[in-house]
Amino acid sequence: MNPLSTETESKLRQVFRDIILGKAVKRTRHELLWEGRDVTELFLQELHREGFAPTTVAAIDVEPGHRVPAFYVENTVAYFGWVFWEKFWENRMRKLWGSVVRNARGDWKIQITPQKETTIYANASVRYEMDLDRPSVF
Repeated sequence: MNPLSTETESKLRQVFRDIILGKAVKRTRHELLWEGRDVTELFLQELHREGFAPTTVAAIDVEPGHRVPAFYVENTVAYFGWVFWEKFWENRMRKLWGSVVRNARGDWKIQITPQKETTIYANASVRYEMDLDRPSVF
């Protein structure tokens, strides 16, 4: 396959930055294919430029009531989600990465717990407040 033209690569990088930052594009599930070509590496480069680094859920330091933006990349698909604490009841919580894509029951379609060594790409320098009692509204 021929390499991407400079113009096409530049446009793809801008689209990826828009996705990563949530500008004019909803961060959700994004195919990383362009005209049948895998452009995952370009996406990963833009993640790095925007402060997202490879890590695990266990390595993210986030307090209950806050969330950290992160992407999970599987094959040629990037899923956006958050690392946060899910509250079950007053004394029972768990930390996880949950995709913004939901399953049929309305729960996070993809969940990654700290026990898994799955690589995610997180911007740990960014924190947003969230309501522990209503995490689904974020």
